[in-house]
Order: sequence, then structure tokens, then C-alpha cells
Amino acid sequence: MADVLILTHIDYCPPAHLAQVLQARGCSFDVLRVDLGELRGYDLERPKAVAVMGGPMSVNDPLPWIADEVAALQRFIERDIPIIGHCLGGQLLAKALGATIRRMPYTEAGWQRMQRRSEAADSPWLAHLPEAFSIFQWHGDTFALPDGAQPLLSSRWCDNQAFAWGDKVLALQGHPEMTEELIELWLDDWAHLLDASQPSQQSIVDMRENLTGKVRALNKVAEGFYEHWLKLAGL
Repeated sequence: MADVLILTHIDYCPPAHLAQVLQARGCSFDVLRVDLGELRGYDLERPKAVAVMGGPMSVNDPLPWIADEVAALQRFIERDIPIIGHCLGGQLLAKALGATIRRMPYTEAGWQRMQRRSEAADSPWLAHLPEAFSIFQWHGDTFALPDGAQPLLSSRWCDNQAFAWGDKVLALQGHPEMTEELIELWLDDWAHLLDASQPSQQSIVDMRENLTGKVRALNKVAEGFYEHWLKLAGL
């Protein structure tokens, strides 16, 4: 078993740029498909750091593996190891910490501008970031803040974009892990789910405009999150 555990839930939400960062640092990592039962039997005492990726399902869906994953996350939280959640992963962390997740009346999609919350002034998770920046988004659910959480980011369409809990848990509503290739895959395969008449959604043309430059900036955002997460794990 590896030092880093990455939990995934569908083939088109892989670790993407996170995997590239880990490979460049020489960190060993396991990638499990929780929805396929691959978490069963895994030694939850082994990982030094955990990442939870996205997926199209809701944490409120009646899927049998969701309860198993929430229980595993609660064990990782008890162990006080660094955990970072991306979109669905952030919602699963919120649920593991006792918060509710609700459906929004719209979908937030595309490059959305994040703003620091006033409560986040001293957060080491945001030390590498300016007051405002963009993260790629695609979600219709949102998490409430767990008791004791520090709110970090908000957007025009979603008040709770990120929170820290304790020193080692970071839950994100967006997708900092995206690569150019993964965004193109989503836009090719899932464009029919978008509705550009909704002001909370960018058009595909706008999403693709200067895509290389936008992803390069997004990679820097992600790398700051990942570097702090790995530092906390001693990796």
C-alpha cells in the first residue's frame, strides 16, 4: 500500500493534475474506485494523506458505497491525517463531519471567480493565492459548513466554495485538479447537460477561450493546495 490514497467514483473524474504532482514529487499513491467496491478491505490505518475526487452522483443518493466511504473518511479524520476533497469529495467530507448537502436551484459550471471569505485571512491553505482567482466548476449540489469549520471561499453562485476543518482537512466545491485534456473530454461528452441561458453557467465557447492559459493558472492554484496537504503529511 502507498503513502497517499486517492478515492475516485467514476472513470471521468480521475486525479488528473493531482496525479501529475504526486508523480513529479516521487510520492507513491493508490487510486481506488469506491463505487466498484475497491475500498472494501483496504487498510485505513496505512495512508498518510487522502484525496477524494469528484463524481456526478449526489451524496444524498441511495448508493450503498456512500455510507462506507463516509465511514472511512470519519476514520481518517479521527486519525488526524491530511485530507483534501474535490467537488463530490468536498461534499462527502462535509457529510462525514455532520453537515448537510442540498441541491441548488441551478448548476454552476465553467470558470468561476472565487473570492476569499473574511474568515479566511490567516488560512495557510490560501497562502499562495490572491484575493480573487478562478476555479473550474461543474456542480448542482452544495455543502453547508460543518460545526467548527473555517469558511475559505465563495463565488457569486455558491456561498460555500471551500472550508477548512481543523488543521488538516480541506473541502473544495470546485475542480482545481483539471487538465486541459480532461476539460475537453467533459465538454465533448457532457455538453448536452449544459444550458448557457443560465447565468450560472458559462457557454462552451467561453470555457474554451484561452483554455491553455486558464489551465496553467489553475494548475498553480492546485499545486499550492497539494503542496500544503503533502507538507502536513510529511511527504
